[in-house]
Amino acid sequence: MITPPQLYQGDKVGIVTPSGKIEKGALNNAISCYEGWGLKVVTAPNVYSGFNQFGGTDQERVSDLQSMFDDGDIKAIICSRGGYGSVRIIDSIDFSRFISAPKWLVGYSDITVLHSHINEICSIETLHGPMAAELSHLKNYTVSARSMELLREVLFGTIPAYYHPNHPLSRKGTAEGVLTGGNLSVICSLFGSSSLSGLQGKILFIEDVGEYLYHIDRMMMAMRRSGVLGEIGGLLVGSMSDMNDNKVPFGRTAYEIIAEAVEDYDYPVLFGFPAGHQPENHPLILGRKVILSVGDKTGSIKFIQ
Repeated sequence: MITPPQLYQGDKVGIVTPSGKIEKGALNNAISCYEGWGLKVVTAPNVYSGFNQFGGTDQERVSDLQSMFDDGDIKAIICSRGGYGSVRIIDSIDFSRFISAPKWLVGYSDITVLHSHINEICSIETLHGPMAAELSHLKNYTVSARSMELLREVLFGTIPAYYHPNHPLSRKGTAEGVLTGGNLSVICSLFGSSSLSGLQGKILFIEDVGEYLYHIDRMMMAMRRSGVLGEIGGLLVGSMSDMNDNKVPFGRTAYEIIAEAVEDYDYPVLFGFPAGHQPENHPLILGRKVILSVGDKTGSIKFIQ
């Protein structure tokens, strides 16, 4: 797996909107933040475009993303938001120049499509982390200063190591493998495609937002019955935010549903990692080999250099 070059002050970073549309002015705070890091910010021509729920037509979003991948002066691409839409354009992107000159891609949620495809097809690492529009005053929450500082550190070459208090449902053990995953719903939609061929021995990270609890159960059962949960080497569970329930309660939390789905396997499971749709959204290097360790009181994620 190829690690994109670190950033330096004076480098250019691009902001694109490959999925859902954003409101005018939603990037102002992010641009100020990145410029405060010493970076020069380039926004894609259609970054504020709208076509129904999308950030522009499929063709506009392909054009913006393609130009950012091809532009040698752009040293990192930061997505403005998730939503839905990247799966509609992923097969129209030519990654040949990007493969010859890798750069960091930053985002999460619907951007899981891009992460998975780039890791799988291009063998290039990507960054699961905060997106540009999340710094907007228009959001219902703001990304924490700690998560933004961690993102800056990773982009500028610092390799993180995370230590996290154990959740009661976490399962002890140690495993080493390539970190992969992202949004649970998106991951499940990619099975059977070229963007996600297999998870054998990998450390799977999952998070989700706004799903019904029975949907979480259905996705976990699908992964269990298909053999996916039996082939991974470890499980890292981030936030399961704003879960919904029916009038007749499902009877379990999202974490309890996940714990039940993996109870017959013996790999380590770490619940409550601060990543996903919440203020604490610590960056994860997808495609990088990690050591997942869960002890009596603490769990850790260490990225192997």
